[in-house]
Amino acid sequence: MNGLIALLGSGEYLSVMDDVDHYLLANCGAVGRKPKVVCLPTAAGQEGVKSVTRWSTMGMDHFTRHGADVQAVPVIDAESANEQKHASVVEEADIVYFSGGDPGYLYRTMKDSLVWQAAQKAWARGAVYAGCSAGAMILGREMPDFRALGIRSSAAFGIIPVSSVMPHFNAIPLFGKPLVATLRRRLTEGEIMIGIDEDTAVVGKLNEEWTVMGKAKAHVFTKDDGKSYVAGEKFSLGK
Repeated sequence: MNGLIALLGSGEYLSVMDDVDHYLLANCGAVGRKPKVVCLPTAAGQEGVKSVTRWSTMGMDHFTRHGADVQAVPVIDAESANEQKHASVVEEADIVYFSGGDPGYLYRTMKDSLVWQAAQKAWARGAVYAGCSAGAMILGREMPDFRALGIRSSAAFGIIPVSSVMPHFNAIPLFGKPLVATLRRRLTEGEIMIGIDEDTAVVGKLNEEWTVMGKAKAHVFTKDDGKSYVAGEKFSLGK
């Protein structure tokens, strides 16, 4: 049993995501009690106390407003990612929510950590995994190096069957468009990558259809083709 996965292009903890978060709270496995939500500001761990506090406070305020039992867990580096007290809180959560920041730092901090193992245990029993921007990118097979226009990439967890996840897709400037072309050329037969617009999410489960939610579109690319989906439309991520 695996829970829902929500991949956000942007908009975590903002009212624009209310419909998405209502859906996640209603489908996170909490029956007859308040859902337990854990907010992890890990991707902003290198940005300093002010940024970490901002994301933590936003997450707690947002989900408290929606009637959840919320904790922001201060996992900001490898040491805190391996604290058993943090792992225990994450493992008991109904929604594990990673906000945005640096995807490479998030991946390195989570890899082989107790907190990541706990997040996977929670998801395996049916909890929701929600990741915005960096939190979405680490679930693909790789993360493109945007500074190298996609020629290089780094490893990701490969939880979902896509080569890469590109958040903020509709905000990519014109000079960044060659990045998309480069990444598509690198796809092998049968591989896909996805782009998710800002204030937009795709929500689904492995081996099931995924639904676009939010304000804009999701984009699914193969080596030779691409298709865009608006809110309410469904698509498959393949196997």
